[in-house]
Amino acid sequence: MPAAQTIDGVILALTQIVEVCGAENSRLGYFPALYRRVTERLKLGIAAGWFEDGPRMERLDVVFANRYLDAWDQWRAGRPVSASWQVAFGLGTRWRPAIVQHLMSGMNAHINLDLAIAAAVTCPGAQIQSLERDFGRINQVLAELIDMVQEEIAEVSPWMRLIKTFGGRDADQVLNLGIQAARGLSWQHALRLAALQGDGQEKERVQAMLELDCAVDITGQLIVRPGPMLRTGLLLARVREERNTAKVMAVLSRSEVSN
Repeated sequence: MPAAQTIDGVILALTQIVEVCGAENSRLGYFPALYRRVTERLKLGIAAGWFEDGPRMERLDVVFANRYLDAWDQWRAGRPVSASWQVAFGLGTRWRPAIVQHLMSGMNAHINLDLAIAAAVTCPGAQIQSLERDFGRINQVLAELIDMVQEEIAEVSPWMRLIKTFGGRDADQVLNLGIQAARGLSWQHALRLAALQGDGQEKERVQAMLELDCAVDITGQLIVRPGPMLRTGLLLARVREERNTAKVMAVLSRSEVSN
């Protein structure tokens, strides 16, 4: 699909992906269903003045989203994608991953890899410094929505509590990616990449992105293949999950406007 040019274009593209996944009964639709909701929330936030620079935040959102949309197109065409997205998309052919693993593997790739890259592209060089407060705000919005969605997932995954019961501290890796700790690291990655956006720095820029992808891939592997106790909790939760993918996507994509 062509690259999105506006935040409304992002919402439309995500809607199209959700529709495709619904028609194919694909669980890969869980992440874009939630992502559409996130984007709608950010659109509301921009209009409400949550950010210091609304137009800049829309540009960032579009660059950010296009990284996922491009990865989706590449995957569908059978072409290579980043290691982080390889993990997330690879779940589509497997029965075992629970709903929360689909969501968090997608968030891992998109937030921990793509957001830093998008920020550096949107605000290269010294411009990145002016983005810090809005970058923190977008991470806060994402973290708040993750907390909200964890409660709603119980509607379609009634044994979600077993994940925490069996997983202990390791469950944090699956349930929230350690979002609080990851915020500072994500910003540091954005600073590093922003400093490499100049002419003649392509080799260093590519190397930095590859290193970041490798680090994010490690987290992705932990989400998909956690320790034995957490793995047991996830399997028990998966057995009791809603089998109707359309119903799950409907819960995940509830409009912020209507709530």
